[in-house]
Amino acid sequence: VQLQASGGGVVQAGESLRLSCAASGSSFRINYMGWYRQAPGKQRELVARIDRSGNTAYADSVKGRFTISRDNAKSTVYLQMNSLEPEDTAVYYCSLGPTISPGYWGQGTLVTVSS
Repeated sequence: VQLQASGGGVVQAGESLRLSCAASGSSFRINYMGWYRQAPGKQRELVARIDRSGNTAYADSVKGRFTISRDNAKSTVYLQMNSLEPEDTAVYYCSLGPTISPGYWGQGTLVTVSS
C-alpha cells in the first residue's frame, strides 16, 4: 500500500491549508483513514479520523478549525485546516487501515505556521 500526501507549506497564523493523501495498492477494504501529526520533541498524535461511512473524530485542539473528508472512489483523504495557529506546526502524516488502528502511513508533509 502506498500513500502520497501533499499540500503542506508555510503559512501565517490565521491562514488555511488543505492536505490531500491518495492511497493505492490496497487489497483490503479501507475502512479508516486519518491524519496524525508530530511536532518537534513531541509524540505523534491523532488529528482527525474518518470511517468509510463518513463518521469523524477530531482532537480537541483542532475541533471547529479542521475538517476531514474522504473520497472513497479515489481512495483519497483530505484535511482542510482553517485558522491555523503556530501550535499546529508539525509534520502531518496520513494513515489508513481496515481497523481503527493505523496500518499504513504516508511519508509526511510539513506544515509550518508563523506568528
